[in-house]
Amino acid sequence: MRTVDLVMVIPFMKKSNPPVSRLRQCLLLLACFLCTSSCLALWGLNIGIQMSYFPPPRPKPAPRNNDSSHSYAISTLDMEISDEEWKRLQKALDWPGPDQEITSLDMSTSPAHSTFSIVGLKKSYKVGENISVIITARDHKKNLKRYGGDFFKAKLFNSKLKASVYGEVVDHQNGTYSVLLLLPWEGQAQVFVRLEHSSEVVQILKKYRESSFPRSHYQGYFEGSGPNDTRINEVVECNLKWGGGGSWSKGNCCCEYKDVKTGTTWQCERPKKLSCDKIVHHSRGIVESPLNAFENKIFAKKLTNAAIAGDKININVLPNTAVNGTMERCRSGLPTPVPAGFYFKDVWKSFVCNNQQFNSAQMGNCLKNKIVYLLGDSTTRQWFEYLERNVPGLKRMDLHTPRTGGPLMAVELKNNIIVHWKPHGVPLRFTKMLITDLHYIANDIDDIAGGRHAVVVFTIFAHLVFHPVTFYIHEVAKIRQSVVALLSRAPQTTVIIKSGNTAGLKNIYQSDWYAMQLNTVMGEMFSDINGVIYFDVWQMTSCHYLRENVHPGPVIVANEVKMFLSFVCPI
Repeated sequence: MRTVDLVMVIPFMKKSNPPVSRLRQCLLLLACFLCTSSCLALWGLNIGIQMSYFPPPRPKPAPRNNDSSHSYAISTLDMEISDEEWKRLQKALDWPGPDQEITSLDMSTSPAHSTFSIVGLKKSYKVGENISVIITARDHKKNLKRYGGDFFKAKLFNSKLKASVYGEVVDHQNGTYSVLLLLPWEGQAQVFVRLEHSSEVVQILKKYRESSFPRSHYQGYFEGSGPNDTRINEVVECNLKWGGGGSWSKGNCCCEYKDVKTGTTWQCERPKKLSCDKIVHHSRGIVESPLNAFENKIFAKKLTNAAIAGDKININVLPNTAVNGTMERCRSGLPTPVPAGFYFKDVWKSFVCNNQQFNSAQMGNCLKNKIVYLLGDSTTRQWFEYLERNVPGLKRMDLHTPRTGGPLMAVELKNNIIVHWKPHGVPLRFTKMLITDLHYIANDIDDIAGGRHAVVVFTIFAHLVFHPVTFYIHEVAKIRQSVVALLSRAPQTTVIIKSGNTAGLKNIYQSDWYAMQLNTVMGEMFSDINGVIYFDVWQMTSCHYLRENVHPGPVIVANEVKMFLSFVCPI
């Protein structure tokens, strides 16, 4: 509001009674002054909010719901998507489950009694042919399961050749599953199948994913001046606010921090001595299990991520001269087949496009005159660290930030290369770091001018598995808006989405089933956005011989980065 508009509303005063007239004028001018001052103050506050990712909060009472199974109502308006898209996402995320109430452990799927068999096994095959595998699920009493929903993983491998390929498991919803495995290399191969979670465990995962129970806690660090030049430090609990009553709250206590652009609200317990605007640092807190005694039995480690018995014999694969190995250049818009590629002698050979095996000098040439923005979590930081080690002359700048928490930047002056890495905003399970260094990916993308020289890579999955999928949809919707705007103003910008990878933990906190569902959301929501490259690393981490870890091993990271560079510099 401009002050000139306020001045114009003063009415014309008649001169019939000069003293009264002067008094009325004075009163009106005083009211005008007070109104103008208030508007200027609000205008200044608004400017301050726009400049800050964490504006001064407004403490609000929000009673905590202690029912761990409670699911809060979320609308498509909250997620900022259409009703049609929500229906499409629900269909993509749908996962079958038990058709009866599970009252004992014996009724759940047993990895010890479940088996797999190769259909029509032959003495030999040729490269490029497929084998069909049938998985049969049984409970702990050896009874055949009559419903689906088990989370199996399958692959073909050869340890000596350091070769492996991913197989997609198809659920027939009657206790049987099938896998079609490609034979992509010459030599021998074996089938490996494991039960990561029974269908009964998946139902537990689903229940607590949408629950108001806070499986992940966080801490906020407040600092401010005290009496006699002392400093006051307070540490309080913080968490995401999502849903009608908030996904986490503790009575009339909370400071709220709402991001202006994304609408995401973070809240912390109100400090006893300091005001809400004194928050300085953020860190992860404890994790808390919502599982009851019975659920813990079904979730037992010996029943999780366990190999099942079957036809573990060597399959002989002969060469095939008819196989055509030519691939098209890497670009946006290419589908991700199953399999998307395979490892042979620890080198990833893509079926998506013509991926290259860059040496150090070629990496430097590819990134010449490029600004690379790696946004997200520690898995994109692994890419930053790989480039730092392997691109000649690329040196990290001292930004006086945590070495693993960032933000980080590396430069190579001769070829004009700049590489950034930035962690995404809260919720984030990192060690203690400045909260002003945590920006939402959508906001970071909005601040990128883009162009032929710009490469934007983002990932967001590992720290979101602790929270409802509806919140994840909201975050992806905001990122999508920013990506569309970026490609509109700078269509030559390279934009790459790095999918989530498999992780080492298979528990209520960080299950691969959670990550796989988030990958489904990301893939669906960006499926019709032109100019965006969706790089699926799930298969690369799922089928490799290295033990699964949320931070993939060096061999996997090297192959991921070389695949990424194949999209940046395609041939």
